[in-house]
Amino acid sequence: MVHQIRPRNSASASMASRKISSMLPSLMRQVIVAFIVGVLAACASRAPAPAPGAPAAQEPAPVRLGPLGGPLAVPGTLSQYRSHWVPVAWEELPGWQDDALHEAWEAWLRNCERPAPAFAPLCPEARRLSIASEEEQRAWMQERLRPYRIESADGNANGLLTSYFEPELQAARVRGDGYEVPLYAPPPGLPARQPWYTREQIETRPEVQAQLAARVIAWVRDPIEALVLHIQGTGRLRVQEADGSTRLVRVAFAGTNNQPYQSVGKWLLERGLVRDATWPGISAWAQANPDRVQEMLWANPRYVFFREEPLDALAADAGPRGAQGVPLTPGRSIAVDRSSIPYGTPVWLASDGPSAHLARLVMAQDTGSAIVGAVRADYFAGSGEAAGELAGRLKQNLRLWALWPRQ
Repeated sequence: MVHQIRPRNSASASMASRKISSMLPSLMRQVIVAFIVGVLAACASRAPAPAPGAPAAQEPAPVRLGPLGGPLAVPGTLSQYRSHWVPVAWEELPGWQDDALHEAWEAWLRNCERPAPAFAPLCPEARRLSIASEEEQRAWMQERLRPYRIESADGNANGLLTSYFEPELQAARVRGDGYEVPLYAPPPGLPARQPWYTREQIETRPEVQAQLAARVIAWVRDPIEALVLHIQGTGRLRVQEADGSTRLVRVAFAGTNNQPYQSVGKWLLERGLVRDATWPGISAWAQANPDRVQEMLWANPRYVFFREEPLDALAADAGPRGAQGVPLTPGRSIAVDRSSIPYGTPVWLASDGPSAHLARLVMAQDTGSAIVGAVRADYFAGSGEAAGELAGRLKQNLRLWALWPRQ
């Protein structure tokens, strides 16, 4: 999956301008705009001191570092990575004894569908432990893994946590009754690396519309809904079929027009149209300037194309496939900079700020174009409005520890 808060599969979607009152319900619109432009202050997390009377932790063996800061002692894997990994004791991990590890085990088992070479030997044991107690799972991890504090090249262990989600939209197979915004599959002959038509050209040129006429997956009601879907790169559609039945499907990223992403919130700020890119500012501006909403959306030339995937009952709780190629697990999967953390790595995440307190086991299973840096993660919150509300406000301090197999 290629996503953005990123810009993930960055883009906005729109059609001809309409009255803003015909767009999303108030709550969902607040979620959307908060997601696009929300910036909240963060505060640093802190590791707790060992309990009084606890036995002294054994000092981890020193690790030889490669030229880019990765542990050279891990054969054939981490010497190429750019983060600096420092071996530490388990006691350094905030909340390590309190996490409900069984909630993360589904994400671990999904890792084993496409395991990183270093973790493949552990998969048979991890599968057997899926029915074990949390105490047994924790003891096994302490025996088989070693924690490393992840730092940037200059030794900074503090970074940034953001979040993303899978929006859920009402849609229809047939245009009309308010469903006017198309979601397209890629057109035939879409160039892989060269720019195609801009968003404005896609939506206004008859020759481009003719190419895309047979590529409509479904129609949604609101250009702002489509905006969020383009930014996330994946979403769920509750589709009204032509026969009147309703079906839940997923649309996943299938390509772009290879145009640069431009933030519509930044566009408003740069023109002095809002003083701050928060929901009250953007909402007031859009309501006062309905004829310029389309202009705002066309300021972002990037456009995303999708493919439809079925969602059966067994897959309904799973997220979309991440860049590792396995389904994401809500609350237990993160996107990382793959030049700092390999896909499939179990990671201890600690973040404490105004939006959430998180201290938990997660799996590095995805990436994104805006997820850059050693201590940088995008937290997959799940699908729907509640997940979108969290994703819209989560922007706070982060610390990470990689859990790597012992040699």
